[in-house]
Amino acid sequence: MTELLHMTVGKLLEKKAQLHPEHEAVVYADRGLRMTYKQFDQYCRKTAKGLMKLGLEKGEHIAVWGTNTPEWLTSQFATGKMGAILVTVNTNYRTTELEYLLKQSDATTIILMDQFRDASYIDMLYEIAPELKTSEPGHLQSARLPFLKNVIVLSDKRYPGTFSWSDILTMGEDVSEKELDERMNNLDPNDVINMQYTSGTTGFPKGVMLTHNNIVNNGLNIANCMRLTKEDRLCIPVPFFHCFGCVLGTLACVSVGATIVPVQEFSPKAVLQTVQDEKCTGLHGVPTMFIAKLNDPDFSKYDLSSLRTGIMAGSNCPIEVMKAVIEKMGASEITIAYGQTESSPVITQTRTDDPIELRVESVGKALPNVEVKIVEPGTNREVPRGVQGELCTRGYHVMKGYYKNLEATKEAIDADGWLHTGDLAVMNENGYCKITGRLKDMIIRGGENIYPREIEEFLYSHPSILDVQVVGVPDAVYGEEVVAWIILKEGEIVSSEEIREYCKGKISRHKIPRYIEFTNAYPMTASGKIQKFLLREQAMEAFEKETSNK
Repeated sequence: MTELLHMTVGKLLEKKAQLHPEHEAVVYADRGLRMTYKQFDQYCRKTAKGLMKLGLEKGEHIAVWGTNTPEWLTSQFATGKMGAILVTVNTNYRTTELEYLLKQSDATTIILMDQFRDASYIDMLYEIAPELKTSEPGHLQSARLPFLKNVIVLSDKRYPGTFSWSDILTMGEDVSEKELDERMNNLDPNDVINMQYTSGTTGFPKGVMLTHNNIVNNGLNIANCMRLTKEDRLCIPVPFFHCFGCVLGTLACVSVGATIVPVQEFSPKAVLQTVQDEKCTGLHGVPTMFIAKLNDPDFSKYDLSSLRTGIMAGSNCPIEVMKAVIEKMGASEITIAYGQTESSPVITQTRTDDPIELRVESVGKALPNVEVKIVEPGTNREVPRGVQGELCTRGYHVMKGYYKNLEATKEAIDADGWLHTGDLAVMNENGYCKITGRLKDMIIRGGENIYPREIEEFLYSHPSILDVQVVGVPDAVYGEEVVAWIILKEGEIVSSEEIREYCKGKISRHKIPRYIEFTNAYPMTASGKIQKFLLREQAMEAFEKETSNK
């Protein structure tokens, strides 16, 4: 069994820089950026000192909103050195979601891109905190975001009230190496260092508090399951703001001294080009990403002979896709991983030598040092092997809890330390698990977790809507799609398109209902509870052609 590390994120990078100073740590092929472990460690130190000069203390919250940029990656390890807690922000977020996260997380600082695709992040922030336009950098006093003081923009363009990234690097020159070392040595591996927002079945997103020990050890165990070593080069097109990117990706690499090769924004061609040019041996992705690459018209022109391993996760993998990834892309040792943010995130993973059937029919077996059991839902009673129940897990990987939400933490983690995942599963005699359903109402669309309650709460704000129920239906492309069943107020007339237009710019695109149905009543139980499973069945019948023949 792999021995657990007792080490901070910052110390992990420092150790690898001492062991392999001249080995490539980070490569951004498209921008000609290459850093050895020694160079990357020094750059992260410089950034950490800049954040300290800004006045950030151990345990303060820094939100990072952007794609897989070098600055995002640097922020992950710089905060790991100076002890601020990195709060990840989904790149799809819009004003309502951003305001909620910044407020609930008590973030004092945000590092953000000025824009991404057609969304102006800086304009959204100005909309929430208009005081920023007239404030001195570092002295924001916002009515709606009382904790937020510092805004750092990743752009060559100057924006009122903000710092630039280069400002932070310059400020770092005023802090001594000794001061940073003292701060680093004062950190405890059991401290929270990463906070990621995930929704529950009710209410709004919750901040999952993950410690150094949680993510450092999960990263190492994941790497070992992939047989990742210092000689590997891992292409990471999955977003850093997900655990998939920043634990299964960056931390797994650093835990063994492998080379991180990020793709800043996913496109099939960018990934294929990167794998070819950088001779990547590993590749991560959700099934839809692999499908997009395999179906690229120029797929056969790329040399992918270097590929060996990687991880496919996020939703069920069709066997034909897995076969194609192994046979056409050459990733013969690719693995499947399963977990959730609350478990840092991986609970189970297939092994590189598992037969292909096991890699598509199961989500693997427990990682080293991780316990898994299947229980009768609503109890702690274990069910026999082969019988469906709720998957529970216990070990070093279980989160510290939900930020400022003790009640939800107690609901998720029982008195004996078992995390109840809410996922239904079956375990075979060899410990391999198959996910068979969800106790929760969660929808998984293209690898993104969508929680109906969050969309329902938002749609309730529409002046014409009396009630709304959101469910998921199967979809041939994305795995699932969002359906909103709406009851309008008396006398109101609103079209589906008007509802979608109301959502634009306020909630993420992937959360905007693909299908909208208007109804006068919902199917109910005798006790008055809405039967969502019946709404789901009705939606599947109504949209069967569209969902299966894309």
